[in-house]
Amino acid sequence: MTIKPNLKQIQTGKIPEEWEAKKVVDLFNVETGTTPSTKKREYWAKGEINWITPADMSKLKDNITLLHSQRRITKKALKDTNLTLMSKDSIIISTRAPVGYVGVVREGSTFNQGCKGLIPKDSEKLNTLFYAYYLLSKREHLQNISGGSTFKELSKNLLQNLDVPLPPLPEQKAIAEILSTADETIQKSDEIIAQTERLKKGLMQELLTKGIGHEEFKDSEIGRIPEKWGVVRLGDEKITDLIMGQSPPSSTYNYENEGLPFLQGNAEFGEIYPTPLKHTTKPLKIAEKEDILISVRAPVGDVNLSPFKLCIGRGLAAIRFKKDYDLFYFYCFQKMKSFIENIGKGSTFKAITKGELENLKIPLSPLPEQHKIASILSIIDKKLELEKSRKQKFERIRQGLMNDLLTGNRRVNV
Repeated sequence: MTIKPNLKQIQTGKIPEEWEAKKVVDLFNVETGTTPSTKKREYWAKGEINWITPADMSKLKDNITLLHSQRRITKKALKDTNLTLMSKDSIIISTRAPVGYVGVVREGSTFNQGCKGLIPKDSEKLNTLFYAYYLLSKREHLQNISGGSTFKELSKNLLQNLDVPLPPLPEQKAIAEILSTADETIQKSDEIIAQTERLKKGLMQELLTKGIGHEEFKDSEIGRIPEKWGVVRLGDEKITDLIMGQSPPSSTYNYENEGLPFLQGNAEFGEIYPTPLKHTTKPLKIAEKEDILISVRAPVGDVNLSPFKLCIGRGLAAIRFKKDYDLFYFYCFQKMKSFIENIGKGSTFKAITKGELENLKIPLSPLPEQHKIASILSIIDKKLELEKSRKQKFERIRQGLMNDLLTGNRRVNV
């Protein structure tokens, strides 16, 4: 790849002088969608044709391939409503709530009125994957030119008259191949993360209910557990101290690292440790290093470990174990998240009180066994943390490639 500094300005940004500038309508037929009557069962029952909506497209995130829709229509619906059947490798773009999600269909598909379809006029001159990536890279621009007061909508006219580049076809293909390879790498990373999370969930269920090496079990208030385990209240003063958060005056907040790091709720939670963004000069409630932090207000039940001494606001509580139990119970609370959520009360948003936390029942197992269980699960967490970090790195690389290649700021030798 070589740098080509000679650029010219078009509506959507700068492109190389050697690339032609075209309107979308010069290259594509722009089609609109609709919704077949939902009252007619014959339009939806046993549907076999993709019917794509903005909700389907929002699930793509930064992926580009549209494989399946949540709902499908029948051939009768297609015929009766004159919906456009998009051929393989056509582009669909969401043009309403939200604007700017882009996908390439891999089989014949239709779409609703929240999308527009782009069918190439001459597939021998166009690589649709290149244009899908280009439109995806212009999401912010598409949102900015969209109209509407209640919600944004990109009109057919605006989309048809959008400026796009026309690089030589071999260059289009080369750019699309590079970006799709980056996408595949990110997707593989996603698969590894999903597999690891399933492994962790299975191990938590096994280890936190059956322990290690037990043959005799008993029924308890928290379900079936090893005979040698006990059950205690979280609020047992011999086991824990429970500190409910309290928010300092907002006038004491700062981003200059003055005072103690401050967490209002779970917004800055990570995989294990949070990353506080602000400090307070008048902390009221303190969490010590390695305290378990639990979210007690909207949402309820998320947990992290305190990486250092910090101030906690009313959205959090700190659980401080009086012996070296913390990491084992960190995983116990992760497993109990749904149960804790269900305890939360409130019509506008859920919250859990100190009394409700204190009355939570938790297992009490021998300390050496706790360490073994925590050690196994922490190995899985480290793998997850590493893979998520790798994915973020790949995403940054992909974004850099999109910024450079789709603008022609960096050219591909073909």
